[in-house]
Amino acid sequence: MIKNYSGLKELLENKSTFYNKPEFIETDPVSIPHRFSLKEDIEIAGLLSAVIAWGQRVTIIRNAEILINMMEGRPYDFIMNSGDEDLKPFLKFTHRTFNGTDCLYFINAIKHIYREHGGLEPAFSRYSGKSWTAFESIMNFRKIFFELPYPAHTAKHIADPSKGSSAKRLNMFLRWMVRDDGK
Repeated sequence: MIKNYSGLKELLENKSTFYNKPEFIETDPVSIPHRFSLKEDIEIAGLLSAVIAWGQRVTIIRNAEILINMMEGRPYDFIMNSGDEDLKPFLKFTHRTFNGTDCLYFINAIKHIYREHGGLEPAFSRYSGKSWTAFESIMNFRKIFFELPYPAHTAKHIADPSKGSSAKRLNMFLRWMVRDDGK
């Protein structure tokens, strides 16, 4: 337990100053969503990059680039308009334990979220303006994300805070979506 809250505040502010600047972006997976200007492209590229963000940063960036290139550089347009034939190549995608079946489910779940829930932001921000907590936001997103039938293996890629997970990658995604990078 941290007893010196002022020391913690100072530490976190120093880390924020160090990492929240444009020079850091180039060698970090956050560089993937930064390549886009359309909100939906940013959200999708950010979520997919965050979900595979474990391992070496170079490998994460490379594999996130592969995913985005498979979507012809337009994640939102691709996800919303792709057909079954367009999705077949994704079956060959792997990043550590994230496999092609997981990838296909993610694409279909993201499409469902945009069509039925208005996008990723509303899926996370349902509790905005109420007694919103990150826990509730992530739990709501997880519930929406798994509204479609899903392979059991895929569930491990979206953390479940109700089971004690810290939801590191989802929290990282949320931080990416609000960071200003010193601009």
